[in-house]
Amino acid sequence: MGLWLSKLYDVFSEFSESTPARILMLGLDAAGKTTILYKIKLNERVHAIPTIGFNVETVSPVKGISFTVWDIGGQEKIRRLWQYYYRNTEGLLYIVDSNDRERLLEAKDELDGIINSDEMRDVPVVVVANKQDLPQSMSPSEVADGLGLPKMTNRKWYIHGACATTGEGIFESMKEMANLVKNNKKY
Repeated sequence: MGLWLSKLYDVFSEFSESTPARILMLGLDAAGKTTILYKIKLNERVHAIPTIGFNVETVSPVKGISFTVWDIGGQEKIRRLWQYYYRNTEGLLYIVDSNDRERLLEAKDELDGIINSDEMRDVPVVVVANKQDLPQSMSPSEVADGLGLPKMTNRKWYIHGACATTGEGIFESMKEMANLVKNNKKY
């Protein structure tokens, strides 16, 4: 019993606020990545401008768990640099503008490129179907189908609808990210 409790303690202490998990936040430009990051960090709406380069913040969206979130710009010119951030990533937070039907295939192609990288092979994915407050937005299940998530059987994934400006759905997505990362750790 003592050995079992010791192992359990080791598992949870390794994944605690003292050792933040590295989370990569990617998505096309204008999907809402930076707005989400600062909603999590500050719990307030910020006026975001297009990210040239990256933003990095340590956040604790779930009690006892912390993440270092790397929000990388999504403009087409910057996307080719994403691969340089893959190393040691423990979770992928992929943000999709669910109101932008015309770019869903582009978002799928980018996601496919990410998850097919050797360095991202076993990394769990949480997709945030952002902008659910807009009247023409796709449902999370439509976004999942458009991205081909149901066919993604070789990794853990989750999708949740959200609105970055109000925060609705953001913390649920982060809680699921915490669960997936914790369960994906190799001991």
